Amino acid sequence: MSEAPVIVWFRRDLRLADHPALTAAEATGRPVVPVFVHDEVTEALGAAPEWRLGQGLARFGQALEAAGTRLILRRGRALEVLRDLVAETGAVAVFWSRAYDPAAKARDIEVKAALKGLGIEARSFAGHLLFEPWEVETGQGGPYRVYSPYWRAVKDRPVAEALPPPGRLRPPAAWPASDRLEAWRMGGAMRRGAAVVARHAGVGEAAAADRLAAFLAHRIDGYKEQRDFPAIPATSGLSENLTWGEISPRVIWHAGQRAMAAGARGAEHFLKELVWREFAWHLMHHFPDLARANWRADWDAFPWRGDSPEAEAWRRGMTGEPFVDAAMRQMYVTGTMHNRARMIVASYLTKHLLTDWRVGLDWFEECLIDWDPAANAMGWQWVAGCGPDAAPYFRVFNPAGQAEKFDVSGAYRRAFIAEGQRNPPATALEFFAACPESWRLSPAQPYPRPLVDLAAGRERALAAYSAREK
Repeated sequence: MSEAPVIVWFRRDLRLADHPALTAAEATGRPVVPVFVHDEVTEALGAAPEWRLGQGLARFGQALEAAGTRLILRRGRALEVLRDLVAETGAVAVFWSRAYDPAAKARDIEVKAALKGLGIEARSFAGHLLFEPWEVETGQGGPYRVYSPYWRAVKDRPVAEALPPPGRLRPPAAWPASDRLEAWRMGGAMRRGAAVVARHAGVGEAAAADRLAAFLAHRIDGYKEQRDFPAIPATSGLSENLTWGEISPRVIWHAGQRAMAAGARGAEHFLKELVWREFAWHLMHHFPDLARANWRADWDAFPWRGDSPEAEAWRRGMTGEPFVDAAMRQMYVTGTMHNRARMIVASYLTKHLLTDWRVGLDWFEECLIDWDPAANAMGWQWVAGCGPDAAPYFRVFNPAGQAEKFDVSGAYRRAFIAEGQRNPPATALEFFAACPESWRLSPAQPYPRPLVDLAAGRERALAAYSAREK
């Protein structure tokens, strides 16, 4: 054994179990220095994702301390910080979990080349996905562009068993200096909304494990039938934990497989949703412009509207369409939004309001604690009609019709819209405590009139679509 340590650079992988990079570092027998760098990629995060990352780092730091080690925090450009840490600690290697979005890939390529140039072992490991994007190809070669054949291609592929958490990690002879997490003020941009969202977040590896266990015990059997009803707690709630790597997809995959073998009716559909996430990352790896450019180039001339007062009303949950507004307010209160509701608010913005999908994508990136670069981009393009495997543009979700089908009792709308209720629930009132003070909103104000007649908005969208085809 040697006293020269291995640095494990954590990013969106804040866990101990099933962490290939950490396991490999432990296997060297060398001391391990866990590090998180508030770098150029982190600097670009929206308010809610940055706040949630800060919460995850605090919890992960506690978990490392319980395991007999600690998390070193540094701020600056990733390459410069890691180069400094290598010099300070005498580290001979830097290990990390692979990333697939364009900004992270560019950063990692630069870091790996520079460290290797210094004679430092620089290795990236799998861990964020079930399948590396370049390992899944069509029969003709190249990436899949449609989900259904992608699912068929991977559903029976072997997935390695999850790795156990490491034993007691060897500490270095001397610890390098660390920043204080509080000094970074990662929740600063959230302002008063942070305290509200904190009541609904499930932060950390232990919370993720508890969520998965509860889902398997009580909800997976009815998942397929109930998952589209936002007032029913039918889903796993694991999206924020997956986003920050507080649970690995392999752990979830094998749990779902065991549930399916035991006869749980909703298990296969649950696994399909996990693979939908995989498909999004598969696309982003192969098509890095997914988050900024229309997937279908023939949509470049579509007459999208830019930002507008109507889009601002949408952002504020004040469109006058209760299902849309309830969904937007859920996002401010909980930091997340039900998946059916995401489709409805995206359709309303891009079709009834003819607004560019990137306006919505950017706002979700600012407000979601489970913001996932690939899933967010694919979801917005899918609903708008310009993306891969997209919903046809003429499929316009009618918020009122969707409410009649998926919120029959109105429970979801009442949960988040206080106006007009004699005794609104806490969640409905929390919206007014979480939203920006500059909006000057109050539950005593009258609920707004609809921005647009739904039938007229649909016809306008279809007319724009027809004109595009000519």
